[in-house]
Amino acid sequence: STSPEFLSTRLPPWARRKRNPRVFNVARNRAPIDRVLSFAIIIGTATGMSREDFSSGIWPLVAILPNIGLPLAFVLIITLLVITWVRRKRANQASS
Repeated sequence: STSPEFLSTRLPPWARRKRNPRVFNVARNRAPIDRVLSFAIIIGTATGMSREDFSSGIWPLVAILPNIGLPLAFVLIITLLVITWVRRKRANQASS
């Protein structure tokens, strides 16, 4: 069997570096919540709720969160990709 130290020395520098996952946990945790809320609206509509029913109680919050959260999650995922590409480019330039 191979030791973890051996594996970590074989990884490229961008993969060995510790990352701060807090920023992107927002995107990872937010998107499933927004999908559940979207399905709640679909199920509510399918069960016969009218537009007026959605204007009271918790439904306004349920309706607005996916409109904010899904685009925010998309932007954060694109940001993660760009940051990863920049790190890989810098690591490749440093190793050359």
